[in-house]
Order: sequence, then C-alpha cells, then structure tokens
Amino acid sequence: MPEHEDEEPSGASDAPRPEPLRTFFRIDEVRREDGRVRYVGESYVPERTLLRKLVPEFRDAGYDVDFETVDGGHVVVATPFDRGRDGIPWVNVAMFAATVLSTLFVGAYGWYYIGWEEIAANPLVMLRAWPFTAAVLGVLMTHELGHYAAGRYHGVDVSLPYVIPFVFPFGTLGAIIRMRGRMPSRRALFDIGVAGPIAGLVATVLVTAIGLSLDPIRVPAEIASSSGTMIRFNNPPLLGIIADLLGQPTAYEDPSLSAHPVVIGGWVGMFFTLLNLLPVGQLDGGHMVRAMVGPRQETIAALVPGALLSIAAYLYFWRGFGLDQSVGLWAFWGLFALVIAFNGPADPADEERLGWPRLAVGIGTFAVGALCFLLVPIEVVSA
Repeated sequence: MPEHEDEEPSGASDAPRPEPLRTFFRIDEVRREDGRVRYVGESYVPERTLLRKLVPEFRDAGYDVDFETVDGGHVVVATPFDRGRDGIPWVNVAMFAATVLSTLFVGAYGWYYIGWEEIAANPLVMLRAWPFTAAVLGVLMTHELGHYAAGRYHGVDVSLPYVIPFVFPFGTLGAIIRMRGRMPSRRALFDIGVAGPIAGLVATVLVTAIGLSLDPIRVPAEIASSSGTMIRFNNPPLLGIIADLLGQPTAYEDPSLSAHPVVIGGWVGMFFTLLNLLPVGQLDGGHMVRAMVGPRQETIAALVPGALLSIAAYLYFWRGFGLDQSVGLWAFWGLFALVIAFNGPADPADEERLGWPRLAVGIGTFAVGALCFLLVPIEVVSA
C-alpha cells in the first residue's frame, strides 16, 4: 500500500508518529488529554491489522496503544507506560503492611494458639507467628511477582502487587496485579499468564517442604480436649506427594500435636494456584488458554461455571455433604466464574500462534495444577 502523506495535523507537535501510523492511518488531528495522545482520523485497514502494526512501534516509544471507533471516524489512543506509576506506590505499601498485621494476628491466634488476652496485653507476641506470615505472603507475592517480571520483560504496563488483608483462616484473600493497555501478542499473554503459577508453585513446594521438616507445634491441653466445631483443611495430592518424598507426616494421632503452621502456607499456595488456573476470564488459566488456543478459549470458558456448579451439586445431592463441606465453596466459584466469563481474557493485538515449547509448558503447568485439586478441600467438622 502506498504511503499516505498527511498535511501537518493540528495538535501536539511532539507526539510520536511512527511510520505505520502515517502509512495506515489518516491523521486529521492530534490531541493530548489526561496524559494520553489521541490521533483522530481514519484507518485504512481493519482494527486488528492496524493494532498489530502499531503496537511494537508505540511500545518502543514508551506508549501503550488502543483503538476507538467514533462518529465519523477512528481514534488511536497512545498512553505512556509510566502514567500513574510515579513515586512511591503508597496504596500497595499500605495494603501490604495491613496484610502483614492481619496474617500475624490470624497466625498467632488461630495457628499458634496464643490467646486473645495475651495478644491484647502485649501485641508484640504476634511476632511469634512470623513464620506463618512469611510462608503465606511468600507464596502469594512470589506468584504475583512472577506476573510482574514477565510483564515488564514484554513491556506491558503492570502494577506492583496489591495484597488483600482479611481475617480467618489465612489473614488474606490473596493478591492481584493490574495490567493496563493492549496485550501485544499471544506470546506475551501466555508468558505473563504462566509466570505467576510457575513461580508460585516453586515457592509452594519449597514452603511445604520446609513446613513438613519443622517440628510440630503443641496444642494447648484445653483446646486439644475441648469439643465443638473446627475447620479441616484436607490435603491435595501435591501436598501428599511432597510429604511422602520427605517421609514426613501431615497429621498426628496425638491430638496435642499439630503440623507446623508453615505447612498452611504451602496449602494456601496450592489452593490459590488451583483457582487461578481455572481457564476463564482474567484468571491466569483464562489468559493461558486464550494464548494457547486463540478465540476458541471462550468455548472452554463457557464450560467452567457448569463444571464447578456440577461439583457442588454432586457433593450435595449424591454425597450428602453440606454447604460447609465445600459445597458452598464450589457453588460460589461457579457463580463467580459465570460473572467473569462475560469479561473474557485479554485480547492480544498479534494473533500469531504459540510454538510447541510454550504449549508444552502450558500443558505441564495445568497438569501440576491439577495435583492441587480435591473435591472437598475445606470442611467444618465436629471435634
């Protein structure tokens, strides 16, 4: 296609104008709005073709690029990578600090059996639970930093992790990162999606092995002999495999002994890895499958809510389990998957297929993730 030579358009004269933009897009006006550069005009080629040609050039210039259709024309929107990321990320820091406190409290009270009166009298006793906090936050932060490192490698505008504080049983609801702008390619989408689970699984295996190798903790006699209800965390296959390889028990016949709380950090890593690998929406599994099979991912994602709700129905109607025996857990995630399925995964600009090495890594990651699944991961039982 011959290059179209535009007149000098009105607007920001210092705005980047890479060659593909001038070739495949008629620029009528250039405006700066809220830090973004908006090129108003008309595209000579379809949107996906235009973005495939523009994304690499704009990324080299330090911009993410997107496309809008407006009345009477089109708009190419270029957003600087560093927009909104200058200075100290106070929100990330504050949420991390709050989660450190919440996991210390939950660890001390729920897993190290330090009484509320002792904590109220001297809050510093919560520091005894630092191994629990380090284990839980270690696996979660390693997972999210895997995404962050892969995003930065591919030039994608990603935020630092946001860790979410909570109460029992873990002191946190997990961590997330935000990705802004158009995903440049299926390769980038896959690498960013798979980096979190791989990094998290490595950390999970390490934390689990350390926890199983530590001496069990002693449960206070009044708790060990008391009756009531308790939350039981059943062992996924991966945890059992690690325990067998190390020759270490995961539970003790003596009710006064309990596995070291660091093991719970490994359990958390396995559980969150399993949920993140669900091939739906903006979850890691959704990104990975979108990169691996293309737009057909939507067909796979449509099956996920039904599969999760079917698990809940099977446990409830055929096994006679109650809502507190993971029926409610799978029902919630079935409904949640139904909601996020409508949003879909990221839509990459470059649809070039993945090579076999990446496909093999993806299949292997899903296979290891499957070892984190069990029908009843959590249940409330009578002690």
